[in-house]
Amino acid sequence: MKNKTKVASIILFITAFIMAISFGGQKAEWKGKIVKIDGITVIKNRKEPMYSEDVFSVEEELSIGAVEGEGNYVFHHLSYLAVNNEENIYAMDQGEAHVKVFDKNGTFLRIIGKRGEGPGELLQPNEIFILDNNQLIIEDYIRNLTYYSLKGEYIKAQSTTKIFPIGILVNSQGKILAATNIKEPDKSGKEIGLYDENLNHLKTLISDPKPMPDPQIHKTFQPKINWALLKDDQIIISYKADYELQIFNAQGKLTKKITKEHEPVRITEEDKKQRVRRVSEGRKLVVPKYFPAIHSITTDDEGRIFVRTYKKIGERKYYNDVFDSEGRCIAKVALKDRLKVWKKNKLYTIEEDEEGYQKIKRYKVTWKY
Repeated sequence: MKNKTKVASIILFITAFIMAISFGGQKAEWKGKIVKIDGITVIKNRKEPMYSEDVFSVEEELSIGAVEGEGNYVFHHLSYLAVNNEENIYAMDQGEAHVKVFDKNGTFLRIIGKRGEGPGELLQPNEIFILDNNQLIIEDYIRNLTYYSLKGEYIKAQSTTKIFPIGILVNSQGKILAATNIKEPDKSGKEIGLYDENLNHLKTLISDPKPMPDPQIHKTFQPKINWALLKDDQIIISYKADYELQIFNAQGKLTKKITKEHEPVRITEEDKKQRVRRVSEGRKLVVPKYFPAIHSITTDDEGRIFVRTYKKIGERKYYNDVFDSEGRCIAKVALKDRLKVWKKNKLYTIEEDEEGYQKIKRYKVTWKY
């Protein structure tokens, strides 16, 4: 009887050990380096991540959207999402120029905003942001920032015409990060500045001046500005062709850089056909050999950074490098090319079915490390 008990104990131990390894107990060694250069912490990542691809999984748990019927569940043109701490979902329907609000069970709650030019009305709404003081901000493109309560009451509008931003982020405290064109007669390029709530300039984070472009040359596949907000309102930016992420604190001071070895993705003839529809007569088309290293950036509320690359796996599915809050590359996961919001270990996306109808999806996220 004792031998049977001993054998059972051994089997139980082995089973528990295997489960620990498979479900959250993976042990791996990070092989990168951390150095200080001019007072900036630089995290240098090797090509391969710490953990294998099975470290991450998602399971669909909610779908919002209808083909016909109840109008509040039919979307005209969804473009942006935001999720508050109660897991209510705020969905920008650009086609209707308003935000539809759903609770965490997918039940419709209310509409915020409407098309128009009066107080609280919208013309070309884009991004939406939720502040710690429970205010909702909608960016009305090249016009203003419109403030509402989360219940939908109009609060105020802040004109953005004095800086003419080409992109905006708003942090949890209401400070504004804006990308603008460099305004000098002999230069082009972009700048990223930090502003207060009234759009008073506080600090320039990035300035990337370039010579004025030759009107006879058409350049494509150039690196673009990618940015996102980390927890504690840290700012992460990439704007070069190389694999480099720059991290600034909430006051706009550069504190950290993250780099990663990577294999460049070659631009194919099919890529050129999809991107370049027509080049005006007399202009020269200039195409680099490789894509930029980074396509886009998203973050979650635990400090992870998701960097979507141009390396494709299947139809509209791309590899994303995942970094932990220390800047170490922990995983490489394949995700569909769609809008993503990460909140409380859940992934929110906007997707289309086979007939082109849009739906909001929520997935439960499981990390096995």
